[in-house]
Amino acid sequence: MRESQLVNTYKKLVGNSLIFAIGNLGSKFITFIMLPLYTYKLSTSEYGTTDVIQTTVMLLLPIVSLSIYDAVLRFAMDEKEEKSDIFSSGILVSIIGVFISLIVTLVMFSLNIPFSIFFFMLLTVQSFQNLTSQFCKAIGKVKLFAVNGIVLSFATALTNVLFLIVFEFGVFGYLWSIVASNLLSIIFMVVVGRLYKYVDFRKINRDTIFRMLKFSVPLVPNSIAWWTSNTISRYFILYFLGASVNGLFAVANKIPTLLSVVNSIFFQAWQMTAIEEFESEDKDEIYSNTFNVYCQVLFLGSAVILAMIQPLMSVLVSPKFYLAWEYVPFLLTTVIYSSLSGFLGQNYVAAKKTVGVLVTTIFGAVVNILGNFILVPTMGAIGAGISSTIAFFVIWLVRMKDNKKFSNMKIDNKMFILNNILIFSQIMSMYLLKGKAMYISIIIHLLLICVVNRHLLSILTRYLKIRKVRM
Repeated sequence: MRESQLVNTYKKLVGNSLIFAIGNLGSKFITFIMLPLYTYKLSTSEYGTTDVIQTTVMLLLPIVSLSIYDAVLRFAMDEKEEKSDIFSSGILVSIIGVFISLIVTLVMFSLNIPFSIFFFMLLTVQSFQNLTSQFCKAIGKVKLFAVNGIVLSFATALTNVLFLIVFEFGVFGYLWSIVASNLLSIIFMVVVGRLYKYVDFRKINRDTIFRMLKFSVPLVPNSIAWWTSNTISRYFILYFLGASVNGLFAVANKIPTLLSVVNSIFFQAWQMTAIEEFESEDKDEIYSNTFNVYCQVLFLGSAVILAMIQPLMSVLVSPKFYLAWEYVPFLLTTVIYSSLSGFLGQNYVAAKKTVGVLVTTIFGAVVNILGNFILVPTMGAIGAGISSTIAFFVIWLVRMKDNKKFSNMKIDNKMFILNNILIFSQIMSMYLLKGKAMYISIIIHLLLICVVNRHLLSILTRYLKIRKVRM
């Protein structure tokens, strides 16, 4: 019976991952298709400006919304909770957040900060987009959630073409496309998912809102600290190196998106499994097995992407952006450790102990700020990637120790250490070797990493054989 339950858990995790893959792969594919458009229609400085605006919105979003969308996901998944009560409470808090963002916008406008109105519009639409999409997941509409990812991406692509090519609005067109596509996404989920049926402000009560905010408010400073660890590098680069280098760095960040796709697909599915299985007697085994396979996916995926960086950059971007490849390797290792840290972060969410997420993230953010301050002036934009990698490694290390409060998760230390040695060796060979020597080194590293992660490859092989037999 126990073995059967474990198999069902893994099947559900894989099934949800495949569903989320539909939305994520479609959206990331369109992102890569649009990258040449961005790099040809916008200068390095303009692209750097749009990147700073978007990252700033990422900082402000959890503040003005009080991260209520995270509480909506967690509480709406509890069977004892009334779904309309949770969703309506989330809408009310989000509406209050809109007024807060309006105040922030007026302050920015009074200080003559460019693009102030876009901050308000982006904060508003992304707040409700997060709220509706998280609620869709919580009530089991995962297929709608996945399809919405494609809808959002196609809407972004179409409005990009309209505003950047047809009307040639430049930076303004890029920002208008983000606003319009998010608005269309909200309308799509509300109408197709019939989410309006869950809106009943009469069911709102102070106790529910208090419990939700008690859960979500600690995630606000955590989001700020997580944002700091992820994006503070842009501001150091902007200050020390200028907008053009920041534009190159922003383009370089698009390549690790290939690995982020894997992370996004899995993370969305794991987020639900971690909550559902938290009280299970098989929790430790499920968490351990899943974490070890996840590690292998991230390291193997990184090795493959590293081998493809230079050919990809020569095809995807204009020549003026080609040198951005030099910043990619350590941005990839940043994704590895931010992903592993995020995996452990779900244990806190499942246990409703979100203060632990905050404390560990702040620790890493401090490390990243100090690292950027030291490394960006001395090593340039590469130093920013190294600093972020160190910061997320620290977060992962602290969370591994702290997570013993919730589970007795075990990792395959031999596999983990060998993967780290090989991935950093591959990175060094890319910087130090040229021509044939570099490509031979890449092939050798790929073969060695395949050997280290042969367990993952055997799982994939068995799965494909089973699928082939069934077909």
